[in-house]
Amino acid sequence: MTLRDLPSVNLVLDRLRPLLVNEIRAALDQARTALRNGHTPPAALEATVAASIQTLLRPSLRRVINATGVVLHTNLGRAPLDDGYSNLEYDLSTGRRGKRDTHIGPLLEALLGKPAIVVNNNAAALFLILNELAAGGEAIVSRGELIEIGDGFRIPEIMLRSGAALHEVGTTNRTHIDDYRLAINDRTRLLLRVHPSNFRMVGFTARPSLPELVELGRERGIPVYEDLGSGCVVDLGLNEPLAQDSLRAGANLISFSGDKLLGGPQAGIIAGDPELVARVRRNPLFRALRQDKLCYRAMEKTLRQILLGQLDDIPALRMIRMSPDEIRRRAECLAAQIPGARVQPGESVIGGGSTPELTLPTWVIAVDADEKKLRANDPPVVARMENDKLLIDLRTVLPEEEQALVQALS
Repeated sequence: MTLRDLPSVNLVLDRLRPLLVNEIRAALDQARTALRNGHTPPAALEATVAASIQTLLRPSLRRVINATGVVLHTNLGRAPLDDGYSNLEYDLSTGRRGKRDTHIGPLLEALLGKPAIVVNNNAAALFLILNELAAGGEAIVSRGELIEIGDGFRIPEIMLRSGAALHEVGTTNRTHIDDYRLAINDRTRLLLRVHPSNFRMVGFTARPSLPELVELGRERGIPVYEDLGSGCVVDLGLNEPLAQDSLRAGANLISFSGDKLLGGPQAGIIAGDPELVARVRRNPLFRALRQDKLCYRAMEKTLRQILLGQLDDIPALRMIRMSPDEIRRRAECLAAQIPGARVQPGESVIGGGSTPELTLPTWVIAVDADEKKLRANDPPVVARMENDKLLIDLRTVLPEEEQALVQALS
């Protein structure tokens, strides 16, 4: 790092502002609750906020030395990995068994403003929520939102396996709030809204807004659950809804993936009203769908980086945010080392069932190369073919991989 690389005061403040605002709000809420219950809140709220932020920034899932003689210690993550044991389900402050949720729960709540838990992917989150809240009853959903996700898995089939009956309303292209209102009956348990993160409908289309669904849910005493799919938690300029905005709009529960626009490991994140999150957490299936210690470690790191505004330390988010000028400079430098290579404008996509139809302007290196031989290289190189030319897009190539790429192409 050089002096020029140091951020300005305003930039640091902008990065930390969401964290500071959330923690100040939480401290004020605690103070209001204390006053309503006849207790005296802390005199210095600033000290409460500072202590809360210090706790969030301190790593929670830590390596521990197991001197108990118990080899497969349940609380310490059972079988140790190369780096030893961890306090996965062990409360170091009390010396008693703890819950693995505590390692990322506070970080998620600081980010989203609501309690949250994690399962192994968003399909599992959808299944678990439906099983807990709608099994034996009906979940109302628009026909235009009955999507198919990766590997042939379809939302209707997941819903049926959960024990919830699917109640379709509206048409493929147009659904109105009155369609939901007229469908509500004594078996209705949930109003479901699915964000079209892997497809888009254009033209003569309509769907109720989330605030409209929330108002109807409150009017009839039915929770509203929004499946956000790819799940954006920071503004990346992609025209994707933010998870926090859905919760502020009144959605009782939301869920989204951890390994897409969040930039973390594979996970399904469930957040929302405290009592509903607690209900879902108590469902016996939660244990079958829970995350392992490696995913908790990676998720804790990713969430902390987001809270601190360190988006460029998260590879996927850094790649999405990378400017065409930066990619062009790297491409020209690399192309100069490859005989016959040419730099030309191109397009990147985000992929992974996220932001359909959106492309990112980029610069690619066009070369004459055998794509099959590149896949057989060590390490293998995966690129794309276009007009009989192999195209190399450095947006998704880590800087430390560039020399290995040059050697493979040479």
